Amino acid sequence: MKLGMVGLGRMGSGMTERLRRAGHTVQTYDPKIESTASSLQELAVQLEPPRAVWMMIPAGEITENTVNELLAILEAGDVLVDGGNSNFHDSKRRNQKAAERGIHFLDVGVSGGVWGLEEGFCLMAGGAEEPIRLLEPAFQSLAPEDGWAHVGPPGAGHFVKMVHNGIEYGLMQAYAEGFEIMHASEFDLDLEQIAGIWRYGSVVRSWLLELLHRSFETHGAALADIAGYVEDSGEGRWSVLEAMNEDVPAPAITLALFARFASRQDESFAAKINAALREQFGGHAVKAEDPPR
Repeated sequence: MKLGMVGLGRMGSGMTERLRRAGHTVQTYDPKIESTASSLQELAVQLEPPRAVWMMIPAGEITENTVNELLAILEAGDVLVDGGNSNFHDSKRRNQKAAERGIHFLDVGVSGGVWGLEEGFCLMAGGAEEPIRLLEPAFQSLAPEDGWAHVGPPGAGHFVKMVHNGIEYGLMQAYAEGFEIMHASEFDLDLEQIAGIWRYGSVVRSWLLELLHRSFETHGAALADIAGYVEDSGEGRWSVLEAMNEDVPAPAITLALFARFASRQDESFAAKINAALREQFGGHAVKAEDPPR
């Protein structure tokens, strides 16, 4: 099939190449990268009705502006796909806005990262049945075998991807804590070796563990050249908020999110409070803060 790709970053470029390798024609637009089109208007001209335009751009204002621009360009019967990590509430609203113009809207959660080009991308598609059928050839080419599904109505794709990323937070934090316990232990443990053997036969083996092993191979077991500062892109926060809205306890995901917040503090004021209180009620010694340099 023929489709347009908006956004040629780490994910979009890999998806474009995988589609082309599978025989699809992909027209592209990215203002920062050499593309087949110099504007969204030109991209639409390069496609034939019913057009399919797939966005792989950051969630938020950029996606909002791009959706609005494309809805003014595309025609009834065309399909607009948001493959970024948008909030599912936004996706439901955008679907309604597209429907008013007769344009199909699909929210497709995409997982695979930089390895997706070779390994395939897991796709979680939300939307109506008709546009799903139109895009099915692309889904089949992008995903590994059994790696994509129509998970529900508009918004469901990004909802499932949100929860997927929340689970990812918890898994990553569990590995982080376990390896820190081993790193701080009395034993001189080879963490690269341990991550390596856990990849085979262990009940904690996973793709994340394989990536951790590769990190140890690249950076050394102490990860000395990596700062312990962990960002979050929003999906973990949204997962926690939805858990609260649904009265669902989600302690692992919640604490994993808070651990990321803690990683960004040069020194935790809460830790200072704890130290001060221990000094006051128990006479425990406190460490003096290093003077400013």
